[in-house]
Amino acid sequence: MASEDLHVVILAAGKGTRMRSALPKVLHQAGGLPLIEWVVRLARSLEPRSITLVLGHGADEVRAWFSKAKDVQFVVQEPQLGTGHALLQTRSLLEGKGGRVLLLSGDVPLLTAASVRRLLDAQTALRAAVVVATALVGNPTGYGRIVREGGRLTRIVEHRDASEAERAIDEINSGVYVFDLGPLFGALAQVGSANAQGEYYLPDLVGIHAEDGRAVDAQVVADPDEIRGINTRAELAEVGRLLQGRTNQALMADGVTLVDPATAYIGPDVTIGQDSVIHPFVFIEGSTSIGANCEIHAGVRVVDTSIANHVRIFNHSVIVQSTIGEGADIGPFARLRPASAVGERVHIGNFVEVKKSTLGVGTKIGHLSYIGDATVGAGVNIGAGTITCNYDGHTKHQTVIGDGAFVGSDATLVAPVTIGSEAYVAAGSSITEDVPDGGLGIARARQANKPGWAADRAAKRQSR
Repeated sequence: MASEDLHVVILAAGKGTRMRSALPKVLHQAGGLPLIEWVVRLARSLEPRSITLVLGHGADEVRAWFSKAKDVQFVVQEPQLGTGHALLQTRSLLEGKGGRVLLLSGDVPLLTAASVRRLLDAQTALRAAVVVATALVGNPTGYGRIVREGGRLTRIVEHRDASEAERAIDEINSGVYVFDLGPLFGALAQVGSANAQGEYYLPDLVGIHAEDGRAVDAQVVADPDEIRGINTRAELAEVGRLLQGRTNQALMADGVTLVDPATAYIGPDVTIGQDSVIHPFVFIEGSTSIGANCEIHAGVRVVDTSIANHVRIFNHSVIVQSTIGEGADIGPFARLRPASAVGERVHIGNFVEVKKSTLGVGTKIGHLSYIGDATVGAGVNIGAGTITCNYDGHTKHQTVIGDGAFVGSDATLVAPVTIGSEAYVAAGSSITEDVPDGGLGIARARQANKPGWAADRAAKRQSR
C-alpha cells in the first residue's frame, strides 16, 4: 500500500506516575526533543494520510506543544482504561476510511523508520489483520510475552497474567502494531477487561483476529533498544544518551570532530560544517547552524544561532538567537543575548555582554563591557569597562557608534547618543551628548592633586 493509505495513531494518554513529575511524561526531553516530538517526526517521515494523538493526562500541555502543527489531530481518552480503549477513541476519525493503521507509543522515541517500513512491508505481503513488532531481550520482566505455536504468533500475554512457562519467554511485545483498518474496530469491540489490571488490552486483538481466521504476524526488531519505553527518570537519561549518540555519530560521519562524543550535547536540528571541532561539555541547541572550520571550546552553550565559517568561540560563552560572521572570535566567558548580529572578523573578549546590537566588520570589544541596543560600525575599538546605558527606567534607547571610532576604557555612553565616525571618547568619560565625526568627547571632572595629603591624614588620625 502507498503511504496515502496509512494512518498513524500515537498513544500519549498515560500519566507516567513513576516519573514523579507534574509534566506529562511524553513532554520530558531526551536527546534535545520531547519524547512525543521524536515519535511524531518518525510518523511524518512515513508521509501518512493522518497523524492522530490520543491524549489524556496533560492533554492541554501536549496540544500546546503542537499548536502550530497542521498535520496532527487529537482525541482524548477519559478515563484511561487501557491501550485497547485508547485506540477505540479514534473510531470516529478513522472507521470506514480504508487502508491501515500504524500504532506507536509516545514514550518510545528510538524506533527507526527502517524498522517501521519492514513492519509495513510484512503487513502488505501477508495481508495481515495485525503485525506486531517484537524484540528478544535478556530480561523480559514487565513486558507482554509473544506466544507462538509452531513458530507462528498465536497470542500476546501480559506479564501479570502470564504463567511461569510464559514468563520464561524472552520475546516481548513492543506496543508497536500495524492493523488492517477494515476489521479493526469490530475486533476492538470484542476486547474484554477480564485481566489483572481490569483494562482493555490491545494485545488481545491478536488472539481475536487469529480465532476469526485472519492472518497475524510478529516481526522481530534487530536492535532491542529501538522499542525501549520510558517509565522512570533513569530510563529517560539512558534513552537520551542513545538518542544523543545517534546525532553525534551522524555529525562525525559528515566530517565534524567531536573531541569527546560522550559530553557533546547537540540537538537533532543542528547543522555543523566539515572540519569544525567541538570540545567537551558543549551544548548546541535548537536550529543552530555552524559553518566549516569552526572551533567551539569547552563549556560553550549556543542556542538558535547562525555561525559562519572560521569562527572561534572560547570557553564558557553563552550565545542565544544571534548571528556571527565569518572569522569572528568570541570569549571566553562572553554572552550574546538575542538579536545580536556580529560581523566578520569581530573580536569579543572575556566578560563582554552584547544584547540586541549590531557590530560591524573588524570591530573589537576586548573585555568587561556591555553593549546593548546599539549599532556599532566597522573597525571600532571599544575599551575595557565601556557601558551603553540603554535603559532609563521606562524605555530602551539606542546608541550609534560610527565606523572607525575609538571609545576609551571605562566610558559610559548614555543613550540616546551618537558617536561619530573616526571620533574618540576619552577614557572615564560619561557621554550624554553626541560626539561629531572626527571629534573628541571628554566628560569627566578635572583632576586636582593635593601634595602631602596622605601624611596630613595619618597625623590627624594619630592625634585622635
